[in-house]
Amino acid sequence: TRLHLFNQNTVKTVIFFSNTEYMIHHNPFLSLSLSVGDITQKGYEKKRGKLLAPYIPQIQEHRIQTSSQVAPPGSKQNKPRAANSRDECFRSDLHTEAVQAALAKYKERKMPMPSKRRSVLVQSSVEACTPPDTSSASEDEGSLRRQGRIASSSPYQAHPSVEHWFNRVIQGSSTSSSASSTSSHPGGRPHHATNTTSASAATVLADLMAHTQLGQYNHSAPPDVTGLSERSVHAERPQVASVRGLPRGYTHTSVMETADGVPVNSRVSSKIQQLLNTLKRPKRPPLREFFVDDFEELLDVQHPDPNQPKPEGGEMRPLNGEPLGVVTNWPPSLLASLQRWGTTQPKSPCLTALDNASKPIYTLTYGKLWTRSQKLAYTLLNKLSTRNEPLLRPGDRVALVFPNNDPVMFMVAFYGCLLAELVPVPIEVPLTRKDAGSQQVGFLLGGCGVTLALTTDACQKGLPKAQTGEVVTFKGWPRLLWFVTDGKHVVKPPKDWHPPIRDASNEIAYIEYKTSKEGSTMGITVSHSAMLAHCHVLTQACGYTEGEIITNVLDFKRDAGLWHGVLTSVMNRMHVISIPYSLMKVNPLSWIQKVHTYKARVAVVKSRDMHWSLLAQRDQRDISLSSLRMLIVADGANPWSISSCDAFLNVFQARGLRPEVICPCASSSEAMTVAIRRPPEMGVPPPGKAVLSMSVLSYGVIRVDTDEKLSVLTVQDVGQVMPGALVCVIRVEGTPYLCRTDEVGEICVSSSSTGISYYGLPGMTKNVFETIPVTSSGAPISDRPFTRTSLLGFIGPDNLVFVVGKMDGLMVVSGRRHNADDVVATALAVEPMKFVYRGRIAVFSVSVLHDERIVVVAEQRPDASEEDSFQWMSRVLQAIDSIHQAGVYCLALVPANTLPRAPLGGIHSSETKQRFLEGALLPCNVLMCPHTCVTNLPKPRQKQPELGPASMIVGNLVAGKRIAQACGRDVSQLEDNDQDVLQWRAQATPDHPLFLLLNAKGTVANTASCVQLHKRAERVAIALMERGRLNAGDHVALVYPPGIDLIATFYGCLYAGCVPVTVRPPHPQNLATTLPTVKMIVEVTSISECSTCCLP
Repeated sequence: TRLHLFNQNTVKTVIFFSNTEYMIHHNPFLSLSLSVGDITQKGYEKKRGKLLAPYIPQIQEHRIQTSSQVAPPGSKQNKPRAANSRDECFRSDLHTEAVQAALAKYKERKMPMPSKRRSVLVQSSVEACTPPDTSSASEDEGSLRRQGRIASSSPYQAHPSVEHWFNRVIQGSSTSSSASSTSSHPGGRPHHATNTTSASAATVLADLMAHTQLGQYNHSAPPDVTGLSERSVHAERPQVASVRGLPRGYTHTSVMETADGVPVNSRVSSKIQQLLNTLKRPKRPPLREFFVDDFEELLDVQHPDPNQPKPEGGEMRPLNGEPLGVVTNWPPSLLASLQRWGTTQPKSPCLTALDNASKPIYTLTYGKLWTRSQKLAYTLLNKLSTRNEPLLRPGDRVALVFPNNDPVMFMVAFYGCLLAELVPVPIEVPLTRKDAGSQQVGFLLGGCGVTLALTTDACQKGLPKAQTGEVVTFKGWPRLLWFVTDGKHVVKPPKDWHPPIRDASNEIAYIEYKTSKEGSTMGITVSHSAMLAHCHVLTQACGYTEGEIITNVLDFKRDAGLWHGVLTSVMNRMHVISIPYSLMKVNPLSWIQKVHTYKARVAVVKSRDMHWSLLAQRDQRDISLSSLRMLIVADGANPWSISSCDAFLNVFQARGLRPEVICPCASSSEAMTVAIRRPPEMGVPPPGKAVLSMSVLSYGVIRVDTDEKLSVLTVQDVGQVMPGALVCVIRVEGTPYLCRTDEVGEICVSSSSTGISYYGLPGMTKNVFETIPVTSSGAPISDRPFTRTSLLGFIGPDNLVFVVGKMDGLMVVSGRRHNADDVVATALAVEPMKFVYRGRIAVFSVSVLHDERIVVVAEQRPDASEEDSFQWMSRVLQAIDSIHQAGVYCLALVPANTLPRAPLGGIHSSETKQRFLEGALLPCNVLMCPHTCVTNLPKPRQKQPELGPASMIVGNLVAGKRIAQACGRDVSQLEDNDQDVLQWRAQATPDHPLFLLLNAKGTVANTASCVQLHKRAERVAIALMERGRLNAGDHVALVYPPGIDLIATFYGCLYAGCVPVTVRPPHPQNLATTLPTVKMIVEVTSISECSTCCLP
């Protein structure tokens, strides 16, 4: 039954349903009385209860009857409502069942939903999602079919069911003639001009509620009305059902209508009118659709060379190392080894430290190492507390800050932390607050949660102090508590206290830091089981035995120096002679002398140490290296280390050094030792060398060449794979496919003796430590994860491993790979001892126009002249171009001792690159060569054909793609020329100083004011016209060094109307090469007169 109530400005329809529950629950009069304050909340509840009391039995009975059949839907949309809305009005199981039935009904029909819904009840624009089969002929609706966004809540969203009701019953009766208004009704019937439908009110309500529920699931807000009706309110409209009453917030005053007949409150009509007028405008696509960054499209595409070499071999097979032997007397953990030797062999020497005079200052025995480590462990766990709580707990990370000349205290602190079940994090000693890479080390400490730093008394005194006397907080570092591990600061544990000696587990044993190519510092975690397995692997591969003497020249805090000199030595009760870096700088032969003195069987060095020994070997004659059975070259993975090995062998072979003793190895912080050449007594194949073509190698392909050519790379093998390891070579980029046999890739290792993760970096850990190599068909080669080593190489004959570079030094320029170490070797080969200061040079790449460019930075000698600098730079450019077929973007020379240094003396490449990018490098000589390497410059912009008026408007109004060409703003034509300005300045401000010339000592050599410069320029102009008899427009060469004379003659040429051409004067000591350049410039520019210092 319908009752229509007509008014002047409104049409109200009251619907009476047989469903009593719906009528009472949706009584608008009580809600309206409560909203305007006629009754209180308590009165509202009381009246509603009285109205509901007679019908509660009927409602329950009706629910039981309808439980087995589908009833007319009546639930409402569960969207957020205002605080004063009535939740009870929308809670009914009957309504829920009806909505579910309606949803099923819509699913069966598969009819299109309305493509456009509008309502003034939402303040923000809402974009409705349109199904693919929605038909709409309205052009401006296309902009609405985008990803829907959830509209922000507004005060009018308190009654979403009413809003949907308005939209539903009004939208279907619009008399608009547009195609969108004639779209299909959700129920499947078309709309007519008059409401003659015979559907029951329950069906209409079911359609409405299904529409509401679907809108909720599609995350679409109530419809958005974009315009008011311009037609008269008396226009013909259909007789449609309307809701009984208005939502809270509406008044009984006059109500306007929108184009779809939705009533709008006239009290806020001015604001809504402004909003609707804005929304009536045609919707435009987002700005990002207009703006197209065509810069990359304009760049010249570097097409690959069709004749470039490609790998032709078959797919490689994973290489298995020799089986790891099982020894019955191996202890279950490294700490068990320390306890064993500390109690059974307490007087056996463990470590000998030397001073800068090459004299032993202390020898640590295994008994002392065991007892001192126990003391430190007990002190850390029991004597360091804050507020009656222990400062450290098992598993906490502790920083070890020890200098490179004190290996004894470091070893005690390291094993003390292991006994206390703490995780040591060895780092370098910060010397200043602005050390290179110090901020990244602080990031590592903060990420590891380090709060305590162990150090020595001498080191703690040398650290920078604040005004309070405490150690300063270094840039980027967390706040640390510094603890000195000297004897007076530790206490002896009670007799009943014993450190826990457990079997090796997967718990973290220590964290070793690594600096990446970008300069970030990451912590690599090593478990107790991996630490023990690595000691077993090194023992078997190197043939270590108890009591052997080993000389260690490397840093004992990380890499091979830690693995051989601190961990594996304790496993096998070896005696380590530690050579500090400070001693190597004073006496490069010290490690050879100690090998001779102690009859050491093994020495662990770098190729740099061998090179330094060659320079100082003339001072020593009575030395012998015949006791060595292994000379481990830790950086044997560097391709140019072979030259140091060969040169060292040629010199010291006469002093007992055997060729087979030199054993290069390859290692990385992630995978630890990857491969090592075995001692000759182990029956391994002879060492191998490979002469590879550099040009072919830059494409990642292996081709053997001859030694006669300059562009070849000679590499030596780094031995066989470690025992118990599985090694493969994968492609550098993309999916980790196995490489072919003649293809260079990244070496990966699967072993129990590798690191386990980057601390606190799970994403990078998965990419590096959990790589799954696959075959060309996509099948995994093993069910075990592999660890990337960052080493680039291949597997050669006799299963020997060859390394040609590292990922950290890889530079991909124009699709070709270059190794930074190779470029360094090429640059140093150009008279290295004459110009580059102590071989300090850094090579890296920077990104320019979406490609990498090579940058070379070197320290020049203090006495180098500018002419020497440019001669050396020119020769370096030629050498790199001829050998590597690559251009250098920038070659910069800096004064001596200004490049950032690594802790052990090398150049800090990542910090150098950062300073270069920041403009803080401060070079004294720079040679930029962009024309030789930047070959993908943007193409000239061309006018696009067939541009319509719409494109022109878009191009003019939207900051997007430029249509024709780029041009700067117009600059007004200046009436005065430079010479006119100088003449005016000579009259207005004659004594104003313009230029000041300084000499080499920094004192003033010459000055020029406005009037002085004007008079000198006049004299030059008179000389040119009288002596040279020049006419206006003639070219005049100015062969002057930089100074005031050059400026005066320049203005003199302008006064005379001539064109000045500045030419660098020839060098008096090198006229043969510099004078032809001046001659060439004179001939090319058709110079009529050559002005020199002879002119006034």
